[in-house]
Amino acid sequence: MGSEQRLNAVGQRDLGVGDGSSPVPDIGQTGRMAPGGVDWRARAGIAERAVVRRHVRRVGGVLPGTRIGRVRWPRRPPASLVPWHYWWQAHLLDCLLDAQLRAPSRSRATAIAALARSVRLRNGWSWLNRYYDDIAWLGLALQRAGTLVGRSGPSALPRIMHRLHDGWSESGGGGIWWRRDDDFKAAPANGPAAILLARDGQCAFAAAITDWMAETLLDPASGLVRDGVRIAADGTVRAVEPHIYTYNQGVYLGACVELAARDGHQRWTDRALAVVDAVRQRLAGPGGVLPGAGGGDGGLFAGITARYLADAALRVPELAVAARELVFANAEAVWKGRAEIGGGPVFSAEWRDPAPEPRAGLPEADLSVQLSGWMLLEAAARLQEA
Repeated sequence: MGSEQRLNAVGQRDLGVGDGSSPVPDIGQTGRMAPGGVDWRARAGIAERAVVRRHVRRVGGVLPGTRIGRVRWPRRPPASLVPWHYWWQAHLLDCLLDAQLRAPSRSRATAIAALARSVRLRNGWSWLNRYYDDIAWLGLALQRAGTLVGRSGPSALPRIMHRLHDGWSESGGGGIWWRRDDDFKAAPANGPAAILLARDGQCAFAAAITDWMAETLLDPASGLVRDGVRIAADGTVRAVEPHIYTYNQGVYLGACVELAARDGHQRWTDRALAVVDAVRQRLAGPGGVLPGAGGGDGGLFAGITARYLADAALRVPELAVAARELVFANAEAVWKGRAEIGGGPVFSAEWRDPAPEPRAGLPEADLSVQLSGWMLLEAAARLQEA
C-alpha cells in the first residue's frame, strides 16, 4: 500500500484530539518486536496520546473546527495566540502523519486536515512567511499529507516551491537564504528545501542545493555540517557560522538519501555514509545518544535527526545497521528517561538525562521538546515495522 493510501486508510482505533470535547482512547495496537521484546509501535502511540492531550487545542481555545499546537504545557489560562511558532506546527503535522501511517484512524485524519487549515488561518490566511526554512518544513508535511488535508494543502505546494526558487542566489556560491532580506545562508533552510524539491522531482535544483551544502558548509576537520555562512555585499562569504547542530546533520543526510534514491549518483550515498559516521564518532555521546539543545527551537533538533536516520536505515542498504542502531539507542534513552505525569510520558530535553516534571521555565514544558521525543519513537516504530 502506498503512503498516501495508508494515510487515508481508516483503522479500527480512532485518536481524538485534546480539546476536552471527546476522550482520547487508549492505543494498544502491537507490531513486530525489536530486539529485547520492545513494542515501539505501542510506545509511539503512548507518546502521541500524551502530546495530543496536553498540547493540541482549538485556535484560541474556542474556535470550532480548528486544531493547533499550544507551545507550552502546563501554562496558565487564558488561551493565547502568542507566541506563534509556525515551524513547530509543521512538525506536529508531520508527527501526526507518522502516526497515521502507523495506525490509520478516521478521527486523526480529520484532526490532520483541521491542523493544516488552522496553520494557514493562524498565519494570516497564508501558507508563507519570510523564513525559507519554515516554509520548507511545512511544505514537507503538506506534501506527505497529500489529499488528506483537502484541496488547499496540495494547492499550497506550488506557492512554497516558487518561494524556495526565489530564495536561491549565486551569492556565496549558491544556496537558499535563511530568510528574506537577510545576509545568512543556513543549513536549516537548504536541507529541508532540497528534500522537498527532490521528492517533487526537481532533482537538478535539489542536487545544486545539496552540492552547495557539501562544498560550503561541511567542516573538513569533523565531517559535520556547520550552521551557515554570512554573505558580504559583494556576494562573497564574509564569515562561516561554525556551530554544529544535530538537525543540520539530519537534513543534509535526508537530502543525500532522497537524491541517492532518485538519480543514483554514488556521491549521495558516499556523503550519507560519511555524515552518519561523523555523527556517530563526533556528535553522539556514550551509547550513541544525541545531544540535546535545550527548549525552544532547539527542542526539535535531535528528533529531526532521528527522522532522517530512520529514512537512511530503510533506504540506504549500507546504512541499515549504523543508522538503525543510532535510532534505537536514542529511543531507549528517551523512553528510559521519561517522567510519568498525569498518566502519560514527558520526555527530557536532554535524552541522556531523566526528565523533570515540566513547569514554567523548564524546556520540558515546550511542545518542541515533546514533539522531538514523539518523533524519535515514531522513527523507531517505522524501523520495527520494516
